[in-house]
Amino acid sequence: MTIDIRPITPEDIFAIVTLARATWLDAYAGIIPREQIDYMLAQRYDRAGLEADIENPEKWLHQALIDGVLAGFAACEICNEEFKLDKLYIHPGMQRNGAGAALVAHAAALARGHGHSGMILAVNKHNEQAIRAYIKYGFRVRDKIVTPIGGGFVMDDYIMEKRV
Repeated sequence: MTIDIRPITPEDIFAIVTLARATWLDAYAGIIPREQIDYMLAQRYDRAGLEADIENPEKWLHQALIDGVLAGFAACEICNEEFKLDKLYIHPGMQRNGAGAALVAHAAALARGHGHSGMILAVNKHNEQAIRAYIKYGFRVRDKIVTPIGGGFVMDDYIMEKRV
């Protein structure tokens, strides 16, 4: 099994959006209402927004392929002078095959390469599977936040951090 990490290009957007939807429906059903899932997917995964993110030199979007098949993706950015792993999604059928660990290691290398000694992420407080994975990858809970996102919805998250 070979895991390749490569940048996301505009040609990859449809596959990334499809993977995000499958992952969100699997991970968040029972945690947040379906209306909020649909709202957040529409907010974060429109083609124009993803194309702008790909072109933004202060954002890094990478995909993990296992034996040539899209397994997951990650997005990183500088947020309030901290290196943030903003998105990390692995297709439900391809989890526990090393793609998540490879993307976290890649993000950590990007953080170090940009002069950061740590990285942060936000994760829903009730997403126990993701929290366990992040702890396994060396993250620890730093804070708890509730953030209004519009549409009458909020994100109820832990902020986790990791030394890189």
